[in-house]
Amino acid sequence: MRNRFYAPALLLAISLSALTSTTFADEWKSGIKWEEPKVVVPGENGSAPSDAIVLFDGKDLSAWNQGENWIIEDGYAISNKSGIESKQKFGDIQLHLEWASPAEVKGTGQGRGNSGVYFMGRYEVQILDSYKNATYFDGQAASIYKQTPPLVNATRGPGKWQTYDIIFNAPKFDDAGKLAQPGFITVLHNGVVVQNQFQMLGGTFWDQPPHYQKHAAKESISLQFHGNPVRFRNIWVRELKPVVGVLPKEEAKTDAVVNKP
Repeated sequence: MRNRFYAPALLLAISLSALTSTTFADEWKSGIKWEEPKVVVPGENGSAPSDAIVLFDGKDLSAWNQGENWIIEDGYAISNKSGIESKQKFGDIQLHLEWASPAEVKGTGQGRGNSGVYFMGRYEVQILDSYKNATYFDGQAASIYKQTPPLVNATRGPGKWQTYDIIFNAPKFDDAGKLAQPGFITVLHNGVVVQNQFQMLGGTFWDQPPHYQKHAAKESISLQFHGNPVRFRNIWVRELKPVVGVLPKEEAKTDAVVNKP
């Protein structure tokens, strides 16, 4: 009687052991030798992570050209007189910024809380008071200006702080000036995905169709002054660089670099 009950258990144990041995023996490995990812300490409540470049911390706009034209009070900057552009130039980046349209509603459409954040002076993510404010859809808040509306309208009411978290992948050009790779942009507006790796059609022009023109691999970030006192705070950038891996020589005729830009 005893063997009748223990034999199945023994067979099960042997089967599991064989299965486990086979699983480990058949484990696939890429063989790629990767760089070790560096350690980054995340920020809290929207504050900058440890590897970020802070462009505005609420105190001054010394990181910006024309920054002296804007008004700084209570930890934020108010757009005034002119646009501003970062002194440092960037390629592929993660950008965080917070903005607020005026609490007192004046104007309609494009005349209400209008500004914009430009990448490389050419590619604009629109800033606008789009809370119950009719305008053309590819010109409302979080649109890629005159190229695509946002997936949804996540705008808070007038005077309330809004966040943009933007992943910008710069276009690439060959030596002859021809487009080799288009630019891509992802936007989270108040934590909501509103642009999902949108492939840009070129520059976001007001008076002409979008098109690409060769430019440097790194250019400034710009914040627009459009006649409205839009407020900004907590602006920081992280430069994005791919992790590089190398295949061992025995698996390739020459060293193959993986993820190299």
